[in-house]
Amino acid sequence: METRGIEDMFDFRRFPKDGLLLLLLLIYSPVGLCLMFLRIFIGIHVFLVSCALPESFVRRFIVRTMCSVLGMHVRQKNPRSRDKNTKLYICNHVTEFDHNIINLLTPCNTPQLEGSTGFVCWARGFMEMHSASAQGVIGESLQRYCSTEGTLPLLLFPEEDTTNGRAGLLKFSSWPFSLTDSIQPVALRVTRPLLALSTPESSWLTELLWTFFAPCTVYHVSWLPPVSRQDGESMQEFANKAQELLACELGLVSTQITKADKAEHIKRKRHTAPQTSTSVRPGSISLGFIQSSGIEDHRINKMAQQVKDVLPHVPLNVITKDLAKTNCVDTTITNLLENSEETPVEATGTSSFGPSKNSSFSPSPTPSPTIKPAAKTFGKSPADRHLSLQERKEALYNFARRRYIEKHGLDQEDSH
Repeated sequence: METRGIEDMFDFRRFPKDGLLLLLLLIYSPVGLCLMFLRIFIGIHVFLVSCALPESFVRRFIVRTMCSVLGMHVRQKNPRSRDKNTKLYICNHVTEFDHNIINLLTPCNTPQLEGSTGFVCWARGFMEMHSASAQGVIGESLQRYCSTEGTLPLLLFPEEDTTNGRAGLLKFSSWPFSLTDSIQPVALRVTRPLLALSTPESSWLTELLWTFFAPCTVYHVSWLPPVSRQDGESMQEFANKAQELLACELGLVSTQITKADKAEHIKRKRHTAPQTSTSVRPGSISLGFIQSSGIEDHRINKMAQQVKDVLPHVPLNVITKDLAKTNCVDTTITNLLENSEETPVEATGTSSFGPSKNSSFSPSPTPSPTIKPAAKTFGKSPADRHLSLQERKEALYNFARRRYIEKHGLDQEDSH
């Protein structure tokens, strides 16, 4: 999927872009701060009550009512579809507290596969796994758990990471579907006014405080009929079927984007230079800050010239525009090579790859150096993408070396 598709699946900013909503948020802020401090006090009591009372319908009812005071409202659809014999619930992942919400409706356990252990893991309502370093051991342990009589159902999130729940579902991992032959899909839709539900790289504690600050967060839980794996159906096919069922129920797109793709996209955004205005404020001239923008322009121009030396046929304005986004010479060269068909060619009177016809030195005719074209398709695995990148880099270095030899009129005999 394109970068734009990934952008639609996650909220990278907490506050709305609309001016009217920002104004309403500003007006609401004093009320939100008061609510947050009040709900922190109430939240401590909710935690103590949930620890003191034994697991029962009464406990879930009391805690669910107190959570409504905290602004976390739960609504469920088709509760009669819940199968008491099913040992595995499969749900899409939207917030850090999805497992707590499902647990308010029916008792279940969610293993903590990564993150904090010990008291924090227990306090958040997770089931701690002691073999968190080996996924195969985890799978075997959970498989034994599901086959044991009298144990509570497991609640797993095959997406393995959160989305905003508005555009699409991450690709389901196949290992949860190896635990049992029958699963119950649970569709979760979460809504909240004024603020985003979550942002990447935000801790669960930060998300809890924003949940207390927001007017309310409504969790809509829909129980789908149980689904069993057919004979000859692989685990990944079973996972894809469950993903399609949840996507249809939620009205979303079933994507092939994985948790690793999300992490890679976040890493790219972190290393991308922010788009800042080059204009200088009037007061900054008197303070002598105008020099900083000049230094930045000089640095960009120097980097653009380095790219121009390697790719002389690409216009300088195209190079500068891409450098403003990537802030990296190698990345810009790679982008221009991959989009060579769409990149305009600079019109010149002479060949870009050889000396002028009027030059006094005329070496023996040699074929124009060519660059190995980029891969037509994006590699499906990290190994394929890494290999493709190495091939493009090697072709780029060979091209630069051949062009340097032609530019200075050298050949293999003149090298020494």
